[in-house]
Amino acid sequence: MAMKVLVTGGAGYIGAHACKALARAGFVPVCFDNLSTGWAEAVRWGPLVKGDLMDRSSIDAALAAHQPVAVMHFAALSLVGESVTNPGRYWRENVGGALNLLEACAAAGVRQFVFSSTCATYGDQDGVLLTEDTPQHPINAYGGSKLAIEQMLRDFGAAYGISHVIFRYFNVAGADPEGDIGEQHLPETHLIPLMLDAVAGRRPALTVYGTDYPTRDGTCLRDYVHVADLAAAHVLGLRWLLDGRGNRVFCLGTGRGFSVHEVIEAARAVTNREVPVLIGERRPGDAAALVSSSTRAQAELGWEAGRSSLRHMIADAWAWSQRPGFKA
Repeated sequence: MAMKVLVTGGAGYIGAHACKALARAGFVPVCFDNLSTGWAEAVRWGPLVKGDLMDRSSIDAALAAHQPVAVMHFAALSLVGESVTNPGRYWRENVGGALNLLEACAAAGVRQFVFSSTCATYGDQDGVLLTEDTPQHPINAYGGSKLAIEQMLRDFGAAYGISHVIFRYFNVAGADPEGDIGEQHLPETHLIPLMLDAVAGRRPALTVYGTDYPTRDGTCLRDYVHVADLAAAHVLGLRWLLDGRGNRVFCLGTGRGFSVHEVIEAARAVTNREVPVLIGERRPGDAAALVSSSTRAQAELGWEAGRSSLRHMIADAWAWSQRPGFKA
């Protein structure tokens, strides 16, 4: 019988891709989602349990019913700007939800935990290639809440023997290369889908927030990873734990940052269309440059970011957004 994995946030963008990767690897992904930002139609590779991490009883019921060998935790609030203006919500829901989940795992005897963290735990560290050992100094409540959960995992590991793999990454892009799933947020806040909406005429223009950052062209630099590469890493992390290899942190990046202007130029080349652009003010909480190493993940997990070129990420996202019936 195939082993089950409880995937919180499995109806969301990254979680749904992880569910497909898990199913392809022979696991049964059990999606646990309140559908506040996820999509029921994205749950296609295993059962959907509608539940909320703020409701401990719904977590207990899901673990008892499905008896998973591991939990893969994606569910979280993730809007940086909102975390600056409404930090209490991020501390309450991200940290409180994770606490409920970990306590439920401890009670149910689930001892393997893969956590979707973020390079936002590092804060604004310009000119530094982020590694697992880079000091963490988050500059917003989103990054702060994820860092708190990382510490919580260490504490629960020491107390209850819950082994964990933590993945830190930042900008995820692209869509399933086979066209099964893709990026579809309400509201949409990510650069590439916003840009492609502007190219397709679904919004008037792409707003570039800040052109006076200390970068090569004044716009923010980010390290982009293809969502399919990211999903593959999470399966490798799960296998790491099931093989009994213990707690580990992995950064997932390409080691190369692209500016907003460079992403726009790549979109022009892929779509052969112009990108209408408006210039806006900086957003609070945005770091100038975040670029991540993946040397450890490559060496220890055997992970490769093979599809994480701008051309592939934009082409896959463009194909997804052009399918019949797509709604932005």
